[in-house]
Amino acid sequence: MDPLTGLLDGPRARGAFLLRSMLDPPFSLRIEDRAPLTVVALVRGDAWVVPDDGPAVRLRPGDVAVLRGPDGYLVADDPTTPPQVVIHPGQRCTTIHGESLAESMALGVRTWGTSPTGATVLLTGTYQLPGEPGRRLLTALPPLVTVNGDDWRSPLVPLLADEVTRDAPGQAAVLDRLLDLLLIAALRHWFARPGAAPAWYVAAADPVVGPALRLLQNDPARPWTVATLAAEVGVSRAALARRFTDLVGEPPMTYLTGWRLALAADLLREPDATLGAVARRVGYGSPFALSTAFRRVRGVSPRDHRLAAVEG
Repeated sequence: MDPLTGLLDGPRARGAFLLRSMLDPPFSLRIEDRAPLTVVALVRGDAWVVPDDGPAVRLRPGDVAVLRGPDGYLVADDPTTPPQVVIHPGQRCTTIHGESLAESMALGVRTWGTSPTGATVLLTGTYQLPGEPGRRLLTALPPLVTVNGDDWRSPLVPLLADEVTRDAPGQAAVLDRLLDLLLIAALRHWFARPGAAPAWYVAAADPVVGPALRLLQNDPARPWTVATLAAEVGVSRAALARRFTDLVGEPPMTYLTGWRLALAADLLREPDATLGAVARRVGYGSPFALSTAFRRVRGVSPRDHRLAAVEG
C-alpha cells in the first residue's frame, strides 16, 4: 500500500448526503451540521466559503473545497452577505429564526435552492460518519482545503453534477463512489503541493522509514517489535527507532497501535464482524486485549463505538 492509498483508504461514503443547490444572489447559507467532512464543488456562477476561523476563499466553476468539521462556515455570494439560511445537524434547513425551509426550497431530486435557473450551482457532499482510517486523514487536513479547477481540470465535477439528480436503481451507491473519487482526486492534487502533506506522509519517501511504514500498514496483524521491523528494513533497532520518531513524529510501536485501532474501528462498523475476528485481523491476541487498547486510546469501548456508528 503506498502512503497516499493508506491515507485515503477511508473515508468511504455510505449513504452520504448529496445535494445540488441552485441559488440567485444575494445568498448566504450558515452551515452548522457538524459533519466531520464535507466536499463543496462549484458548477456554475460564483461563491465564497467563509470558515468561522480563517480567511474567506472564493470559488469559481470547477473549484472544489474540502471542509473538515465540526466547525461551522458560510457559503455565500459575498462574504459580507448576512446569513439567510441555517443548515442544522441531520441536514435540517431553517431560516435564521428557525422556520423550516424544507418544502419551500425543494426543487426536485436532490436539488434545493432559491431558483430552478439559479445563477450559482453548487454540489455539496457530506460524510456524516467517515470510515475510521479516515481519522488519520482528518488530522492531516487543515480546516479548509481548496483546489483550483483550472489547475487540475477534473471531469469528476461535471460527472457528479449530471448524476446527482438522477433517480435510478442503485443511484445512492453510484453517488457515494463518485463522491469518494472526487474527494480522493482533490486531495491527491492538494497533497502534491510543497508543504501540504503531514510529516509522516512525507516520511514514506525515506529509504528506511518508508519501507517500515509499508510493512506496518500492509501487515498490521504480525507480532511486530522494533527489533523485527528493523531487521526487515536492514538497520539497527536504535537507528530505526530514532529515524522513525524524527520523521513520523511518534515511535514505530505507537504508530502501529494507532493504525491497528483505526482499522479495528472501521471493521467494527461491519454488522457481521465479531470482536474476536476483528482482534485477530489487526494483531490483538484476544477480544479483551483489543477492547482494553481501544478503550485506553479512544476513550470508548468497541461496543459503544459500534453502537455510535450504527446510530450515526
